[in-house]
Amino acid sequence: MNVHHRTRTIDGVQVFYREAGRAGDPALVLLHGFPTSSHMFRHLIPALASRFHVIAPDYPGFGQSEAPSPRAFPYTFDRLAEIVEKLLLEELALPRFTLVMQDYGGPVGFRIATRHPERVEGLIVQNSNAYEEGFTGFWNHLRQQYWQAPSPETEAPLRDFLTPGALRWISTEGTADPERVSPDNWTVDQMSLQRPEAERIQLDLFYDYRTNVALYPAWQAWLRKHQPPTLVVWGRNDPIFTPEGAT
Repeated sequence: MNVHHRTRTIDGVQVFYREAGRAGDPALVLLHGFPTSSHMFRHLIPALASRFHVIAPDYPGFGQSEAPSPRAFPYTFDRLAEIVEKLLLEELALPRFTLVMQDYGGPVGFRIATRHPERVEGLIVQNSNAYEEGFTGFWNHLRQQYWQAPSPETEAPLRDFLTPGALRWISTEGTADPERVSPDNWTVDQMSLQRPEAERIQLDLFYDYRTNVALYPAWQAWLRKHQPPTLVVWGRNDPIFTPEGAT
């Protein structure tokens, strides 16, 4: 199956996405995490395409999508979800789909799901929390300092998380054999973070992550009410979200 690399303009922003499979097959929407893009699914997409219509977008500010200035485009999870929602529902007119949500894909996907439960056939959740259980010590600075009082001083430690060494750590920490992890993962991510104002974009999203935690009760209520078929897949050595978030 061929993978097509496409772009649509949504609200004036060029949004890149990968597409494979036949339009009439069940739709799978692959929503990537931080700090990556649809590039993380580059091997998965061809493996799925014989049975599914696969769509994998890059959010604005990530991967191959346009990165408008944060002075003109609000980098919030509400806004990222709106862009992806318009791609899926208006541009591609997908009647129903299963959401594959990895890391940041959860906050994007749960917003779409709770607004359009009739469109959701199922969920695949990969290391993306909808409960506060499973937060590691990584979150202490965010919750106790940056979210409470955003400033150059409280954001300074977070800038270290955007360095080449940190990107490699994200891809390899906790793996049984780090040499099996291709360096393409963090070098491609680093290219995205070298764009103008990319650091500001990511810091804005770090700050806005507090809105996701505030929405956890609403997402939990949605899951209890609608009970979509759900597969939860977790890396047991995840240094950011522990397996308690899965259970």
